[in-house]
Amino acid sequence: MRTYSQLIEIPDYIGRFRYLSLSGRVGQDTFGSERFMNQEFYRRRDWRQMRQHVIARDLGRDLASEGYEIHSSLIINVHHMNPMTPEQLYEGEEAILDPEFLITTNHKTHNAIHYGSEGLLPQAPIERTPGDHIKWRTGRK
Repeated sequence: MRTYSQLIEIPDYIGRFRYLSLSGRVGQDTFGSERFMNQEFYRRRDWRQMRQHVIARDLGRDLASEGYEIHSSLIINVHHMNPMTPEQLYEGEEAILDPEFLITTNHKTHNAIHYGSEGLLPQAPIERTPGDHIKWRTGRK
């Protein structure tokens, strides 16, 4: 069982990604013919409120990692660290709305978690230093 408390103890973004990675396959069913259930869940008021709470807790950062701020509200996801099941929705299990099992991600990271590919992850910002552009401009090494 993956938890937020354990996740935030991992110091780096890649380590956090690896902790969450599900190694699924593109097109693999999660809800199959019951997909309408999770789509209804994501429209619920209590989910939308919890989603906003989790984004605020994580300071709008991908995997709550410093330096990985998400700058567009259109690409912010809140990921269930332990995939939801139709049974949890049928039974109204409280864990699906527990922030201990939720984390903020951007869209690319969310897909990478589900499909297990680090190649899908957004790239870390390039560390710039004074004058680093001069080598490129002049062709010097």
